[in-house]
This record gives sequence, C-alpha cells and structure tokens, in this order.
Amino acid sequence: MGDDVTEFDQISTEDLRDRAIELARRRWDLRFFWRLLSLVPAAEAAAGHEEASEASVAQLSGFVYEALSAETDPEVREALRPFYVQYLLEHGETADDVRGDEENGPGRSAAPGNGRS
Repeated sequence: MGDDVTEFDQISTEDLRDRAIELARRRWDLRFFWRLLSLVPAAEAAAGHEEASEASVAQLSGFVYEALSAETDPEVREALRPFYVQYLLEHGETADDVRGDEENGPGRSAAPGNGRS
C-alpha cells in the first residue's frame, strides 16, 4: 500500500469524510474533530457561503460552551487541573501571576506588561 495522495483521487469526498471521521472516532482523536470544526467556517466562506460561515462560528462556540458546562462538577474540574497548569506554563505564566490575578480579581493582571503571551 502506497502513501501517495493521488491514490485517493478516485474516492468520493463523502467516502473519505466517513472513513476519516470513523477512524478519528475509534482513536478518540479529539484533535481531528477540533481541527475539522475549526476548518468548517473557512471552508464555507471559501465556497461563498458567508452567512453559513458566521452561523458555524456561533454554533461552534455553542458546542464549546456545552462541553465546558461539564466542568461545573468539582471532580471534573480537578481532573482537568493538570491541563490548566500545563497550558499556563506553556504560555509563560507562573504561580505568582495566577496568585496576583486572584488578589486583583478575575481578568485583571497583577501588573501591566507581566509577560503574558
């Protein structure tokens, strides 16, 4: 079996979509689904469907909001804790930055220009 992209030329887009989605589902590949969802509005815009593109962004934000609503469970929140810490570290945040924000209230930084990225 080769790995040449042209080998897929004779397969319908619908079959490719179904196969890719099923593979991602079996592998629990959330990154695939996230990328797919993020590409839909741009694909709709490229196809000339500007209104559908705007609706897709609104729908995607609704999906994200629903997914995050599970986070209200304290056990779920604790299970996500390592993800939050890793994200903050990857973006140059420190525990002191977070503590400073806690003291100043939500959405406020302890000092201007604290090196956030």
